[in-house]
Amino acid sequence: MARLARILFTIIIAAVFVLPAKCEQAMSLSTLVTPQRMNLEECNRVFKMPAEKLFYMTIAGINANRFTVDEIQTKTGYILFSAVEKQFLASVIKIDNNRSILKVTPADNIYYFQPGIVLNLFKYIDLNSLEPLSKIPARS
Repeated sequence: MARLARILFTIIIAAVFVLPAKCEQAMSLSTLVTPQRMNLEECNRVFKMPAEKLFYMTIAGINANRFTVDEIQTKTGYILFSAVEKQFLASVIKIDNNRSILKVTPADNIYYFQPGIVLNLFKYIDLNSLEPLSKIPARS
């Protein structure tokens, strides 16, 4: 009986300490707004949509997050915008007819900034990617 109790106790302790570490949790608000070192891989995302739609979705996402658009170049597919007193370059790159890459990188090439800038833009595009461009919500 004591042996069974020890095994049960060990399983409970392991479950309490190991399972929360294994469960992936969303970033907290303080983590999203606190400047930190970002990797280039975290600033790139492949989307399953044509490059033109991704370009317009990126503009809508920048607007919805209340960032300031400084320059738009439709021919090459880039948007220069400002957020939290820092400039970023959003580049849309066509892979094929149904896939495109969005790269959001700091214009000064210093990857120390708030991760929420990039992650909120990606989240906006993910949430509205199934909607036609004419029905994308404007900022409120």
